[in-house]
Amino acid sequence: MSTEEKSYKNEQILTLLGEIYQAEMAGINRYLHYSFMIMGYNRIPIQKWFRANAQEAMDHATIIGEKITSLGGHPPIYAAKVEESNLHTIQQLLEESLKFEQEAISLYKQLTKAAVELEDIALEELARSFVREEIEHADEVRKMLRKPD
Repeated sequence: MSTEEKSYKNEQILTLLGEIYQAEMAGINRYLHYSFMIMGYNRIPIQKWFRANAQEAMDHATIIGEKITSLGGHPPIYAAKVEESNLHTIQQLLEESLKFEQEAISLYKQLTKAAVELEDIALEELARSFVREEIEHADEVRKMLRKPD
């Protein structure tokens, strides 16, 4: 790969990392909001689960922000837009969570592909680990959405 190609790929990766960073920042806001809106007798475990997801989004944003700066970029100062449906049933919040997780999986898969093309093994492994984590989250949400037999 020529220097010019690598430079172009680096810019593509920085753009994608910026999108991921914004999505993770939005995830912090989303999951904190969800944690505040849980009411009823199941509040405590579900509220804690949403707060743990907010913390994980912050951890991911931190790692991605560090990667952006290590590649010479500048992390965006704003988060992606979080749609507010004003529907706060647990079912609705979980369905919104699943959609968010699926979008994150897509972004991290794009990052994996770009890292492979750039032959950046460290970035590829990071992206693959985030794909695995996000898939595990989506699986958990799907289980939570299932009606018990």
